[in-house]
Amino acid sequence: MSTSRAGLARHLGRITLGGFLGFAGTSHLTFAREEFEAQVPGWMPVDTDAVVVVSGVVEILLGLALLFTPAALRPKVGWVVAAFFVAIFPGNIAQYVEAKDGFGLDTDQKRLGRLFFQPVLVLWAVWSTRTRRRR
Repeated sequence: MSTSRAGLARHLGRITLGGFLGFAGTSHLTFAREEFEAQVPGWMPVDTDAVVVVSGVVEILLGLALLFTPAALRPKVGWVVAAFFVAIFPGNIAQYVEAKDGFGLDTDQKRLGRLFFQPVLVLWAVWSTRTRRRR
């Protein structure tokens, strides 16, 4: 793959991930609120709805950052987005361990399979925000 194709792929990946985060964040605040509550660990000592609202706002802001941050700052944004995906991973684990249904994840196999998608998101965030190295 040539550098320009790699750059285009990263650009499209960043735009797609930014859109995905914006949509997910908006759905936290609207139509999928209850579904997201299934991912809040039962052991968290805070209001479940508050966690869903705050994480939704954070996702919207991260999506906007992916879409509109100047190129020089994109790698930093990528690492922040990756850290966010790591930070919310305990919710995915809790959904599996506590056997909570949500988003069609209504079996242990589906919930377990979901866990393996989180590293893909982490790598996607870092890869799509990488800038081209100068020679």
